Parts: sequence; C-alpha cells; structure tokens
Amino acid sequence: MSDPQPSPDPALHALAALSPLDGRYAGKVAALREHFSELGLIHARVRVEIEWLKALAADPGIPELPPFSAETLAALDAAAAGFSATDGAAVKAIEATTNHDVKAVEYWLQRRFADNAEIRAAAGFLHFACTSEDINNLSYALMLRAGRDQVLLPQLDRVAGTLRDMAHRLADLPMLCRTHGQAATPSTLGKELANVVYRLQRARTAIAQTAILGKTNGAVGNYNAHLAAYPEVDWEALARRFVESLGLSFNPYTIQIEPHDWTAELCDAIGRCNTVLIDLDRDLWGYISLGYFKQRVVRDEVGSSTMPHKVNPIDFENSEGNLGVANALLRHFSEKLPVSRWQRDLTDSTVLRNVGVAFGHTLLGLESLLKGLAKLEADPARMEADLDANWEVLAEPIQTVMRRHGIPDPYEALKALTRGKSGLRQADLRTFIEGLAIPASARERLLAMTPARYIGKAAELARRV
Repeated sequence: MSDPQPSPDPALHALAALSPLDGRYAGKVAALREHFSELGLIHARVRVEIEWLKALAADPGIPELPPFSAETLAALDAAAAGFSATDGAAVKAIEATTNHDVKAVEYWLQRRFADNAEIRAAAGFLHFACTSEDINNLSYALMLRAGRDQVLLPQLDRVAGTLRDMAHRLADLPMLCRTHGQAATPSTLGKELANVVYRLQRARTAIAQTAILGKTNGAVGNYNAHLAAYPEVDWEALARRFVESLGLSFNPYTIQIEPHDWTAELCDAIGRCNTVLIDLDRDLWGYISLGYFKQRVVRDEVGSSTMPHKVNPIDFENSEGNLGVANALLRHFSEKLPVSRWQRDLTDSTVLRNVGVAFGHTLLGLESLLKGLAKLEADPARMEADLDANWEVLAEPIQTVMRRHGIPDPYEALKALTRGKSGLRQADLRTFIEGLAIPASARERLLAMTPARYIGKAAELARRV
C-alpha cells in the first residue's frame, strides 16, 4: 500500500492525519493553528526579521542604513501583517533549496521587496549580525505569548468562571465527604467546587505572570560580529530596546540560544494547572458514580455499544486523558529545553516544534471539561440519602464538645460507639448525647445537629470565591 497523500477534501485529509490534533480534533484546536503551525512559525520569523531591520535603520549609529521612508515602513508592516499561506509556501520552496529554514526567510524577504529601492539597497542588513537563534528565540517567544494570552488563558477563565457559578449555586447543598474513600465530615457541593476555583486562580497567576524572555546578541551571546562591524554602537542597549519593543523581557546573558529557563517555567506552570484539572476530572467522575451528579442525556448519543442504559462520564475522561498527554510533553520540555551542550546543540530545535502539541492537548482538556460541566445536574435527594445513612460522622463534633467540657476520654468513648459499625442511627446518638454531663445549651445544640447541618462555614466559603 502506498503512503496516503493529502486530499483536497478536508474531511478526507483529516482521516489521513497522523496526529489526532490535525485529524479527529482539528476543529477543536483551530484557534492554536495560527500560532503554532509551521506557517505560524514562519510568519513569526518574518515579523522578527522585519522588526530587526527597522530597528537597525532607526539607529543613528549605522549611517550605511538610513531611516526608511514612511512608505517603506508601511510596506514592511503590511508584509508582516498580511503574511499568507501563499507566502509561507514560497518560503518553503526556497527552503527546499537552502535546506535552512531561517535563511529561507531572509531570501524570501529579499525577493519580496526586490522592487523597493530602499530595501534593495539595505539587503545586506537583513539578518544583520544574527545567528538563526536570534530570530528563532524571539519567534517562539511571540508564539508562546500569543498562545498563552489569546487562547489558553481565556479558555481557562471560562472553566474557572463556570466552576465559580456552580460553586455559588450549590453553596448550600450538603454532601457527605469521603476521606480515604470512607464516610467523613460533610461539606457542601459548592464548597468542594470552590476549592478548585481558588486553586485555578493561583495556577492562572503563575501562568500569566511568567516573564517571556528574548535575546538578539549573536552567535555565542557576546555581540562579537556586531562590534566587529560597528564598534562604536551600544549594541546591548539597541538589543534591549528591540526585544522590549516586541513586548518581551530582555535576557542579557545567553549562549547561542536563549537558555529556555522561562519556557520551562511556563511549561511547569501550565502543567501544575493541568494537574489541578485532572484532580477535578477524577473527583467529578467519582461524584457521578455516587449519583451526586446526574448527566443530562443527549438524545442521539450512545453510551455503550452493548448496554443501552449507559450515560458515561466521557467528557471528564477525555479531559483527563488529554491533560495527561499535555503534561507528559510539558514535563519533557521543562526538563530538556534548559539543557544545551556547551554553547549550542540542536536538540531544542526539534523539541520546540512540539510546543503547540502540548497546548493543543491542554486546550482539548479544557474544552472537554467545559462540555462535561454543562451536562451536570446535582441530585439533592441522592446526597440527602447518603448523609442520612451515615450518622456516625457526628462522632467528630460530639467528642469535640466533650473535650471542651472536660469529659474524660471522649475520643475513646465515641470510637467505641461508632467505629466500624454500620446502621448507626440518630436515636443511638441521641441516647448517648442525653447521657453526657455537659451544659444544657451544648446538649441541645448537639441534639439538633444532623449530618446535613454539620457543614461548618462551607456555604460561606463557597460564596466567597
């Protein structure tokens, strides 16, 4: 069988895709394609090359490159802003000859502006004093910033907002907790969701506040070629202005590559956020299994190929799986990218091409989680029945009140009454409480207590996030 060729029919092309991100899930991750596709990378390189040329022309210390006219500046900006798939294909055609992707961008720019006298005269200053990594590190920085700020964070905000709304709506709904999988002190369903909202707030801050660094200091980070050509120019100051003009933070100390420490920090931050969401996926899966949540039925969906009754928690399973794949990649990035042999090796080059894959699986995880959350309906009756079947959880408040009032060995007394015993009822606890030598007010408070009322500040805390 011959290798499948791309089909002009998008549906057939998706069927032949090697990666599910470009096949089965292509529509769900389309927002990332602009930033992390090969076309997106080439576009970013074009932008960086153009901005570097403009920065050089604007510096008075380089008399051989006079400032560009307003018309030429507009033409340069238009080429960067309007870079198209046709333009990308032209760059790839040049690369087929050069076998060098960054050099192909330089040659394409020369051809693109062959009819512009100012730029044609400045052709020697395209890619001036640059190693490829000067262009690449800034390009990936722009791509990652856009993917983070324009796609990932807005979707994470939707997840957090949905959970916050649910936390407020379900703030008063009591539920039995299960520490170690066993019946434990009650909370409310809203408070358990509020816990996740708070964790996501912290995780989001870590992602959003990761500084994105860049450099343009030549082959080994010392401005060697720059100073050889123009020893009188303050190249470090020029480089700082240029990097910061792109909205990035300047890294003054690098080898040939920007050392990727910030990339590792960003990957770690996203991975920690994904871990919070995996934790949520598993808890929601369990609450559905317990019956605390029902899932709204979609009429024509099939839950099982053989069991017609099934309504499976597939969205949370899909979310968990994709977030796990994302984290496997993100952890590899954070461990590998900051490591380079001596002043440069190329292992980071092929690895960096996969950052969009990690973002894609993260985005899929978020979207599946949102889809699953939209189907959930709490079942108060099921939760009430669970609480009413576990009166032993009131052993905690009873023995704590006994401690306050000096009753000897309260923990042991409640342990003997409740531990490992099924079928303990309200009447059993009432008899025990009535026999306690404690103030009447304390006794009445304990007698009025039920598992559903023993929720502490849960409702208040749920509304606060």
